[in-house]
Amino acid sequence: MNKIKSTITTAITVTLLAGASFTSSAMDKYIEDSLIEVCKASTTNSMLKFNKTMKSYRLNNKAVANKVMCNGDDITDFARNHGSYKVAAKLEKSLNGNVSITDVAALSKIDVKFVE
Repeated sequence: MNKIKSTITTAITVTLLAGASFTSSAMDKYIEDSLIEVCKASTTNSMLKFNKTMKSYRLNNKAVANKVMCNGDDITDFARNHGSYKVAAKLEKSLNGNVSITDVAALSKIDVKFVE
């Protein structure tokens, strides 16, 4: 009887933990949509559109330049690869100019994948 109770308890615990880990790892829909819009605006080479998008979501250039990845590339490289040199130059100015040692395993960049 005790074996059955412990097996059932273990199964319920594993199910609850698995459900909690899936929900916590998913990105909020609003955040994902806003980052996709920023990635799309970074490909236009229009500073007006890029600045308007950044302002509408209340994002700053330094945070976006340091933490956002679009389809696996840093946003500056992503913009440059799409011919958006003005936006890439603006974002590069926002990057930290200091040299530092960073624990790569602890680095947290937000990667957004979308279809153009």
